[in-house]
Amino acid sequence: MNPPRKYPWYYRPLEWLLLGLAYLPLRLLYGLADGIYLLLAFVIRYRQQIVLTNLRNSFPEKTDAEIRRIARQFYRHFAEVMVETLKLGVMTPAELKRRVFFRNPEVLEQWHAKGRTALGLSSHAGNWEWVLTSGAVWLSARADGVYKPLSNPFFEDFMYRLRTRTGARLIPMRETLRNLVRNRGDLRVVSLLSDQAAGPEDQPYWTTFMHQDSGFYTSADRLAAQFHYPVVYVSIQRQRRGYYEIVLTELYDGDAPLEPGKFAITDAFVRHLERDIRALPSDYLWTHRRWKHKR
Repeated sequence: MNPPRKYPWYYRPLEWLLLGLAYLPLRLLYGLADGIYLLLAFVIRYRQQIVLTNLRNSFPEKTDAEIRRIARQFYRHFAEVMVETLKLGVMTPAELKRRVFFRNPEVLEQWHAKGRTALGLSSHAGNWEWVLTSGAVWLSARADGVYKPLSNPFFEDFMYRLRTRTGARLIPMRETLRNLVRNRGDLRVVSLLSDQAAGPEDQPYWTTFMHQDSGFYTSADRLAAQFHYPVVYVSIQRQRRGYYEIVLTELYDGDAPLEPGKFAITDAFVRHLERDIRALPSDYLWTHRRWKHKR
């Protein structure tokens, strides 16, 4: 695992400002989030056309007024995720465990009790930054997350520290296979954010997702077949402001034969994710260009 990169000294004031804000109580940070929401939604209009296009294509049955209402709700949620992520800089494991409740951790613990590593498939829904960090607090085995390093050295270093404060470890995406082979004997859950847009070079699994032709990475199927990993879908659902519930669903037991070229695990992930998005559409990351590639 690569250490975070060093960044130039002139980022220090920004680091002090962000950490200073992190010490504020969440109720005050949510006041800041209200201001960020207004800025994103009505002043900057951050990626507004992408958001509206994604929503219209995903919910063709909804009126334009409904689409714009979901968009506003999304921007508010997005702003709250920003300050909640910042709060990770000072949040104690006890507070994080109080705010993120694992309804059924036994779905993963059954495999850890047998000495088996499992894969957790999650998405950019709810507060995705609290999934890995809370998993490190709730689960008996280590929680590792596959991630794409940021290009800016300061934000790469800052986010790296936020994401690993509770004991989680990060695996750069390009080193995933090497890391799994090198640490094959480690007992852990390896988390994958599986809703990224896969490009043609990734030989994606194509399917209909939210009424649109969508390409998904097939890493879960390939790694499960190679290492006999059980696979679990991780659903994070917002209960109220600052509180989430994680529900785990087993997608694969790690032993049953997987038919080559069918990508049954990835398809099951897509169907569960689609169900969650339809249940609470404002909590998905609609600024993400999920459908930028064509078959």
